Amino acid sequence: MSLKLAITGRPNVGKSTLFNRLAGRKMAIVHDRPGVTRDRREGFGRFGDLDLSLVDTAGLEMAKTGMEADMRAQTLHAVGDADVCLFLVDARTGITPLDEVFADILRKSGRPVVLVANKTEGRAGRDGILDAYSIGLGEPVAISAEHNEGMGELFTAIIEAAKAAGLETEDTGEEQNDADKPMRIAVIGRPNAGKSTLINSLIGEERLITGPQAGVTRDSIAVDWSWDGRPVRLADTAGMRKKAKIIDNLEKMAVGDSLKAIMFAEVVVVVMDALSPLDKQDMQLADLAEREGRAVVFAVTKWDLVKDKAELLAHLKERLTRLLPQLRGAPLVTLSGLTGRGLKRLMPAIEGLHKDWNAKVKTRDLNDWLHAMTQRHPPPAVQGRRIKPRYISQTKNRPPTFVLMCSRAKHLPEAYKRYLINGLRDDFDLLGVPIRLIVKAGKNPYEDKKPD
Repeated sequence: MSLKLAITGRPNVGKSTLFNRLAGRKMAIVHDRPGVTRDRREGFGRFGDLDLSLVDTAGLEMAKTGMEADMRAQTLHAVGDADVCLFLVDARTGITPLDEVFADILRKSGRPVVLVANKTEGRAGRDGILDAYSIGLGEPVAISAEHNEGMGELFTAIIEAAKAAGLETEDTGEEQNDADKPMRIAVIGRPNAGKSTLINSLIGEERLITGPQAGVTRDSIAVDWSWDGRPVRLADTAGMRKKAKIIDNLEKMAVGDSLKAIMFAEVVVVVMDALSPLDKQDMQLADLAEREGRAVVFAVTKWDLVKDKAELLAHLKERLTRLLPQLRGAPLVTLSGLTGRGLKRLMPAIEGLHKDWNAKVKTRDLNDWLHAMTQRHPPPAVQGRRIKPRYISQTKNRPPTFVLMCSRAKHLPEAYKRYLINGLRDDFDLLGVPIRLIVKAGKNPYEDKKPD
């Protein structure tokens, strides 16, 4: 049975774009002009392991008569009939009065609601994410439907909303222990880096076609496997070259499939050829996985062909620390997929990083840590006024996400945020894990009060 998902929001926030993205094909007309969608458009899609019955709705209008009133009725009908509602807001425009009206309607509907901040690509989009908190529907999921960013986070939010409402999905079903759920691992890298050979060696059979030529793998192939009694789902992906070199449509589709595998993975293994490791494309792939919030492990294959192993290993560790500081401490495993040498170190490294990716830190420990960090190095004064961090808590894991409440939040320097993130990484043993730190200003209780 599929989960019925209604995509709602005011006009021109990107509902039809997201509908097409989830459906996997262009079914709804997309245009910059508001109000293109009028009727409810229904379709089906598969999002990760989840079957979806999708409903694209018209933008909410407040008119009580005419076509706008009919559009409003269609939208409200879709909300009442849905299992879960996605409420889209435009992160670039910010929260409008119409967004607040619609939020109140959704609250009264009794349906599970996932707040989605769309169009978050770029600085203008990122700055608007914090504004979405003010609408009072929980933590917004930051996505860009047009650029296919944040889909993994959206998938998790939908599953959690359905589970909280007691709805059954293929992915959740009955309550499962974490140990019973397959650990999702995507194996990515440049063409001919040895990804398929690595997976074949891991599972102990010739499950995937391999060959000396680049580009053998085109589709992302999921392989179910068991390691040390734990279910694992490995995704072999097509090799990804630089975007400028991709001309053939088939290769474009294969790369698109690889990007989806990254979005639905929990751990991403970046496979590199030991004879030409850590080139620009390897860095970009690792950075992409980190931006999607995935735990990253580096696997250097064909290690048996390296002559001076100690020198190359030291060089790789130095470059990773310098060029990818956001993944400082990520495991680096050297191995040979062909001979199997060093292979036994890969899965323990993945499992250890997966545990850290799921880590939850107690609020009391966080605030004791924050006090020590600010005592050691107080935030700088900006425009002659001090910034005062007040409180920190972890709002979610996968990856670990923290919210810091402080005065003059918009003025907290990026360098100080990095100082805090590095402290979280070092002091709570979160090396190699993407960390999200959201800085918010607490509402002034006297802001709306008029003087006597």
